[in-house]
Amino acid sequence: MPLMKSWVESANAPDTDFPLNNLPCGVFSVGEAEPRCGVAIGEMIVDVAGLEEDGVISLSEIPVFDLPFWNELMELGPEAWAAFRARMTQLLAEGAEEQAKVLPHLYRQADALMHLPFAVSEYTDFYAGKNHAYNVGCMFRGPENALPPNWLHLPIGYNGRASSVVVSGTDVRRPLGQLKPPQAELPYFGPCKRFDFELEMGAVVGTPSEGMVSVAEADDMIFGYVLLNDWSARDIQAWEYQPLGPFQAKATATTISPWVVMKAALEAFRVSTPEREKDLLPYLREPGPMLYDIELEVGLAPEGKAETVITRTNYREMYYSAAQQLAHHTTSGCPMNAGDLLGSGTISGATKESRGSLLELSWGGKEPVTLDTGESRSFLEDGDTLTLRGAAKGDGYRIGFGACSGKILPAPPNPYES
Repeated sequence: MPLMKSWVESANAPDTDFPLNNLPCGVFSVGEAEPRCGVAIGEMIVDVAGLEEDGVISLSEIPVFDLPFWNELMELGPEAWAAFRARMTQLLAEGAEEQAKVLPHLYRQADALMHLPFAVSEYTDFYAGKNHAYNVGCMFRGPENALPPNWLHLPIGYNGRASSVVVSGTDVRRPLGQLKPPQAELPYFGPCKRFDFELEMGAVVGTPSEGMVSVAEADDMIFGYVLLNDWSARDIQAWEYQPLGPFQAKATATTISPWVVMKAALEAFRVSTPEREKDLLPYLREPGPMLYDIELEVGLAPEGKAETVITRTNYREMYYSAAQQLAHHTTSGCPMNAGDLLGSGTISGATKESRGSLLELSWGGKEPVTLDTGESRSFLEDGDTLTLRGAAKGDGYRIGFGACSGKILPAPPNPYES
């Protein structure tokens, strides 16, 4: 599909994340005004709530955009999603007859403060990137036992904290926790010393379910995708995770991009999951391509200094798609809700330069990463800003998510420090 031209000139620039082909969903505010639902178009934001108030958009007999989150549109289902995209495209396309109705509702992104784009109902994080799972397994168990016996048969995950999800631009404070270095006889309580990022994508569930759904049905349930940074306290995790897995090590924060790219905007970029060593059980088999060709990168900027891109990879590296993860999630009868967020798991490629966490990039701290500033990092330091970026690249345009950034603040005072 070629670039779709808009009368908003900045949407036609080849380097914008937000051409007319995209139309991602976010929540913004300007000045002292209350947060509003908006759609990104080039360097601008369209106030969708304002369009609805003026009768320019009408999807239901009752207001859909009267609250500052997109859950109400999600709950209307795929037909309403398609109708919304069609109407926004009609309003913003080159030569549109209703430009005058839209102009009063345009705001500059540079003037806007972004908020969480949807109310997060539940949050589940998966461990579905084979290269990442293999790398981590090699560090702790050796290559012969790197992948657990179940890993090639099902998407492994854990239930995280929806309350920990924050929007890009929110500072992240280094956590306190219980730690036990390998050489120590007893644990102690103090600040994390091996704080890390994880480069992930997040799938946003749009329609609820009751009972088990198929992979195809799960794909239909997905409203869209965000960039996701699953901040991880590796030393807290090393002590606490056996036998039940991550807990406080993953509860500090989960940062998502401010824009939800609707699934429809990514249709042209579908790709298949990798060839498998083991046949999946029938309930997990995909009826068609369920992954996406989305180029990803992570930049690290020490406080007051220039950014270094420390990794580049692609979402197509995942072993299990979000649709497979969602279908597996429902096998127990677990209901899924509008606003559920599914983290993909760390997205790592096969090369060192494409690893999706510092744990892998520095190989557990043994091979520090050298930044363009001359500094090195085994794990993150206070003042560091991490920025995730991603885009699917088409013919003369890109479908982007905006930046997914967070700056690390020092740990809070330790009330139990002797």
